[in-house]
Formats: sequence, structure tokens, C-alpha cells
Amino acid sequence: MTTKEAILKILEAEKKAMTYKEVYQGIVDEKYNPWSATAKTPSDTVGAVLGDFIRNNDTRVNRVKGSRGFEYYLSKYENEIDIESIVTGKKGATKEQKNTFQERDLHRLLTTYVHKDIYTKTVRHERSANGKDANQKWTHPDIIGVQFRQLKTTASQNLIRLVDKNQAFDLYSYELKKEIKTDNELKKYFFQAVSNSSWANYGYLVAYEILPKLHSEMKRLTASFGIGIIQLKANPHESTILFPARYHELDFDTIDKLCHINDDFSEFIKRTETYLDANTKHQEGAHSQLEKLCDKPLADEAAISKFQQLKGLLEE
Repeated sequence: MTTKEAILKILEAEKKAMTYKEVYQGIVDEKYNPWSATAKTPSDTVGAVLGDFIRNNDTRVNRVKGSRGFEYYLSKYENEIDIESIVTGKKGATKEQKNTFQERDLHRLLTTYVHKDIYTKTVRHERSANGKDANQKWTHPDIIGVQFRQLKTTASQNLIRLVDKNQAFDLYSYELKKEIKTDNELKKYFFQAVSNSSWANYGYLVAYEILPKLHSEMKRLTASFGIGIIQLKANPHESTILFPARYHELDFDTIDKLCHINDDFSEFIKRTETYLDANTKHQEGAHSQLEKLCDKPLADEAAISKFQQLKGLLEE
């Protein structure tokens, strides 16, 4: 990888204006290191190559001069960057100031994102036995989900229930966070997700803000432990599975324990079981009862926009 290619990767990932030193640090964090081992001032090399983009009229990169010197960005993201605040030094409201939403508000976004295939239910920690115990955060997930095997005929659906009910569905576990901005936060939240998802077929750590520089470590952790990672967006349909979860067999002993601990969890498992056990005559009613219990997705774009405004979510 050349220095120019590394610079473009960092600017693409960050989608903001950056000084040459910030771009250099991003390259180091991602371990691209395109310069030779003998390079004495690699940060200056990054600065020189950034300058070459401008001098050579390479329209992919643009720059603006502010109080920190020149800041560089990809031209295609110019409309998303507050150029005026860089020039004047008067910063507008930051994401942290504008985003006044609560962690549980993200549940609605996740439900909307996965709703096409997966039924989800918030597991309220306060409904757990000893619900005020901090250890409950390391016991069960924020959201439980179920995905049913989509077979085309009623006959085949009934057959798989008789042959092996476990093959008729997959259970999902989701641990949600507002942001993951440091390596320490990533490790803490990831292993919380590992702890809370040990019983499920698929476990995910979900966050609204994730720094791109953490992606390499996320990839390593996912490969080692099988927990996937999802980045939510203000418009949930633009959310992304950064790293898919790996399949695990269900741990029925832990499922039984969680059913004893938390009523939300127990009720969701009961409704899922009722639907799986229902004969053709009663399937529709069982399905309706499961849907009634589950979290409700945002119905359309108008509902999404209203929810964004109500919760102080920024459009990405």
C-alpha cells in the first residue's frame, strides 16, 4: 500500500476534515505504515503527499485553512463538513451535544433494522430478580430475537418441527451501546456481549457511534469469539453489520436460568415455543401473540424522521 492509498483510506473512513498529523495517526492506528522502516519523519511524508493532492489538482482531496493549519478531507464529503466552523474557529454543536438520546432509544432503531427477518423483544433489567444488582448487566442481553426458518410450504414447516425443532429457528442476543470510542470501551463492551450471549445461536454487540480506527481490533475479537458487531444509523435502514456473528449451539441450561431470572426473557421464550408447537389451525393466533409481545419497528420514513427529531438523533 502506498502512502497516497493509506491517506485515502483514512479520509474515507473518518469522513471529516483532518490535519496531516491526524491523518498520520490514523494510518499508524490502522497499522497501514506504507513508508519504509528507515523513514525518519513519516508524519512529514504524509503532509507532503497531502500537499501533492492539491498541487497536482487531484480533485479527490480538498483542504481548508483554519486555526490548526490546513485540514484535508475527501471532496465528496464536503457538504457534510462544517467548513465555516473550521475557518472561523467557532465550533457548532458537536455530536455529543446534539445527541441527547438514551441507550434504550437505540432498541427501536435495531428493531426496525432487523424486523424483516427477526422478531425482537427488549429484556428489561429492572424486571430481573435482584434487578438493581450491577452484575445483571453481565447476565442477560438488552434484546433477545428469534428468526424462523423460512420454508415455502406449510407441509415443510410442520415437518421440520417434527424432525428437529431446533432447526426451525435461531435465537439472537444483542448488547447495545451508545458509542465505542476507545480500545478500553471496546474490550469492556465486547466481553459483556460475550457473557450475555453465551446461550444464543448468534450474539451481537451493537453501537450507534464506532470509531473506524477500532475496526482492526473488532475483526480480531470477532474471529476469536464469534460475537458480531453492528453499527446503527439514525436511519436504521442504513445500519451495517460490520462483522457477522458466528453460529453457536443453544445452551439450554443458561436459557432456563435466564427464564427464571427475567420475566421478559421467559415470556419471549414461551411465545416462541407456543408458535413452534402450534398446529396449522392455531399457527396464525400464536404468531399474532408473538408479534404483540415484541418490540414495534418504526413503520416508515416519516415515522423514522419523527423519531429522530424526538430523540435528538443526528442523521448520518
